[in-house]
Amino acid sequence: MSAQATVNIARNATTAKLLARVPPPAFSQATHRSRCLAQLRSKNSNLEMYIYLNGLKDRDPTLFYTLLYDNMRESIPCLLLINEMVPILYTPTVGDACLNYSHIWRRPEGMYISILDKGRIREVLTTWPNAREARIAVVTDGSRILGLGDLGANGLPIAVGKLDLYIACAGIRPSSTLPICLDLGTSTERYLNDPLYIGVRRSRPSLEEMDEFMDEFMDAMKEVFPNSIVQFEDFSTDNAFKYLSRFRQKYRCFNDDIQGTGSVILSGLLNAANLASEASGRPLTEHRILFFGAGSAGIGVAKQLLSFFKFQGLSEADATKQIWTVDSKGLITADRPGLQEHKKFFARADYHGPPLTNLVDIINHVKPTAVLGLSTIRNAFTKEVVEAMATHNTRPIIFPLSNPVSLSELDFEDAINWTNGKVIFASGSPYKPISLAEKTFEPGQGNNMYIFPGIGLGALIAKASRVTDSMVEQASVALAGSLDANERVAGLIYPRLDRIREISAMIALAVVRAAQDASVDGAPALRYVTDNTLLTYIKEQMWDPRPIKSHF
Repeated sequence: MSAQATVNIARNATTAKLLARVPPPAFSQATHRSRCLAQLRSKNSNLEMYIYLNGLKDRDPTLFYTLLYDNMRESIPCLLLINEMVPILYTPTVGDACLNYSHIWRRPEGMYISILDKGRIREVLTTWPNAREARIAVVTDGSRILGLGDLGANGLPIAVGKLDLYIACAGIRPSSTLPICLDLGTSTERYLNDPLYIGVRRSRPSLEEMDEFMDEFMDAMKEVFPNSIVQFEDFSTDNAFKYLSRFRQKYRCFNDDIQGTGSVILSGLLNAANLASEASGRPLTEHRILFFGAGSAGIGVAKQLLSFFKFQGLSEADATKQIWTVDSKGLITADRPGLQEHKKFFARADYHGPPLTNLVDIINHVKPTAVLGLSTIRNAFTKEVVEAMATHNTRPIIFPLSNPVSLSELDFEDAINWTNGKVIFASGSPYKPISLAEKTFEPGQGNNMYIFPGIGLGALIAKASRVTDSMVEQASVALAGSLDANERVAGLIYPRLDRIREISAMIALAVVRAAQDASVDGAPALRYVTDNTLLTYIKEQMWDPRPIKSHF
């Protein structure tokens, strides 16, 4: 056979393959969209739905993001978003995906930086194919995933899921996103013994080795991706606080578990406290907040909520007195031996009795107007706890914030029934509305997806050199003020999620202005435009899968 004949055969084979991939003549994109939704709904478990959606994103990313985006537009009901896609891609199903990731892994979805790469991290980062486009990096070390513990290299889906929300909620271009898992080993024996485990089979590094690795990693990130913002996600409590403090003044970074959670809960509390004070006549300065759970999220939220009292004119010292914290040993007091460093800030110096270890006893002692759960202890807010809150408050504020639902301190239906509908409720995971006495109650969801996409977008628009406390605080104020007239009439404390892109734009506007006020912005021309002009500009930058127009 001649060489030309061989070429012709190869060419014909290639052509046949291409023709085989051409859709049938009657193909309709709208019908295919419905087909994909039907295929999604045919799956027998949430984990199978997760695998299907990830496969769709790989096969047809435009269709995947179109499905997600279409269900975040104001003109389209948000039922799919709330009840199907986001709970699959994000909490709670992403927790199942992480637990099983080594067994459901199909293809690379992000970047792994291994402890074995120490000394050559920059070289590894340069292998990312979209280095020039990278704008948002979500980074986890898998050490504390959604209250599920140390999952090691199985934590990557957390970063992937967060970035899907950046794309859908804030219009960040998919090619600008960078999911990273720092594969530093794991202390979980079942993963080390799992023959399919995807990560490095070693225990986690010493403090010194970890610090050296993180310093090298952040220096390399700044060099290789100079336009990127780093969002830390699901680090262990001590490391979450340590590396936020270590890096926040030097790099463009923030910690979603500490600052994002704190910001979204501050927003909900601003609206909840107003509703509670309207019912009771209690001045806003007299609200008292009890935290059940004193890890990185709990203490991070508590510090953010100091702003609530500062808004009312209290000093930081007086604001601190309005917050109590509880951990597994009970009420945290300053005289407790061996108290962890991050718990000392809110430790009470004004209690000298016997240790208070029962939550009902603590509530009866403190008489809080709000109790917030960040403990990951399922059903910790028992009927007795809820009734104690209702005894002391006309409208008790109860926020069971632990994710996923399997770790929530209180279910919405119980909260409504046990308070006869008086509760002001927000959870970390989604719940369905509840009807009682011919009235429908909508649950609030203190979900970080309200906040972190807008913070990231605003920081990018402003070209901020760092993410300041004021930028996070003003994001919270913007979210609290984003309720429309219908939502206020319904007594909601968070806006409905079908407005999320509009809300993200409003938050980004507030973040840009806060960056300008702090003189950390790098886009001076934006300082001189009106808010309406800036908001229009922000919306123009938000990526739409049809057509592509975003700069990010």
